[in-house]
Amino acid sequence: MVVGWEWIVIILALVVLLLWGPSKIPELARGLGQAKAEFDKASRGEYLSESRRSEASRSSDDAIILIARSLGITTEGKTRDEIIQEIIASIKASKALKSDSSS
Repeated sequence: MVVGWEWIVIILALVVLLLWGPSKIPELARGLGQAKAEFDKASRGEYLSESRRSEASRSSDDAIILIARSLGITTEGKTRDEIIQEIIASIKASKALKSDSSS
């Protein structure tokens, strides 16, 4: 026998079905699932640590670009690893020049 809360759930399901139609219900459920996952992630503190990691990565990328520009290396169209390799090569070349001139 259907009593109390069951009727409320049935009526609520019918109203949702009438308002949005059967094609929108999977999208609504998916959105609710994603919202719940984000809430769970934030409550565990993972959300803040991810944002801190991306912020630290951005600041290290900025530092690499500043170093490259100070050494006269162009950074446009290059990956982070390519820029780092050019910085290393430039530093090695300048060390080699210093050691040759001091000899």
